[in-house]
Amino acid sequence: MTTCPPARLLGGTPARRNPWLNGRPLTATPERHLYCFPHSGGLPGEYVRWDRHLSGTQVYGVCMPGRGGRAAEPALTDLNAVVHALLAETQFVAPYDLFGHSLGALVAYEATRELAARGLPLPERLVVSAFPAPHLPRHGAQLSGLPDEELIAVLNERYGGIPPQIAADPDLLALLLPAFRADFALLEHYRYRESAPLSVPLVVLGGEADSVTADQLDAWDRHSTAPVRRHAFSGGHFYFRDDMAAVAAVLAP
Repeated sequence: MTTCPPARLLGGTPARRNPWLNGRPLTATPERHLYCFPHSGGLPGEYVRWDRHLSGTQVYGVCMPGRGGRAAEPALTDLNAVVHALLAETQFVAPYDLFGHSLGALVAYEATRELAARGLPLPERLVVSAFPAPHLPRHGAQLSGLPDEELIAVLNERYGGIPPQIAADPDLLALLLPAFRADFALLEHYRYRESAPLSVPLVVLGGEADSVTADQLDAWDRHSTAPVRRHAFSGGHFYFRDDMAAVAAVLAP
């Protein structure tokens, strides 16, 4: 498991390790910070490893309750509750960017909206990946209540599958499936609320072979008054697993 550098709670005083943030401390003072919100059922460790490609950047993976090292905590299935709990314990260190992949893009977006509403320092960039613009209607199936076997079949078909070492271990599988259920419920309960566009520059990423279409990604334009850039990569929903170097070139300052 990755470790987190000493956290600071709101108010700036040194505090206990922040359970929301996983990261590896840099040997030198970071030039910037990147906070990564994982996909449905995702763990922060995959994103923490991006620090190998981003020199001078302190990379954090955001860990929500009910998964990873927080598996014993009750999972949250309401996005407002997630955002408020996150901001109650976390002060993002400037200069910083927020990145969210798939469901994580929605969480990062709503966190940025709440930061703006509170008059707190905003990210220099909001990077959203492989997720349709939040105002678009969604007509997907209700997945959170599926029996285990049906849920596993959906995960294998649409979400890159469950790693073989986890699928073969009933105990690990029992830890993973509730996290997926909670994330699917979070998305099923989400209702977009109209508000003024953000003033934060948006970077919109996606895979050319993903089911999330170019039109759905282009629709993010309405959510910022600042410049919006879009980058398409070869590959599917997890395009960055194929060519992280190309993605890092976009994420670099």
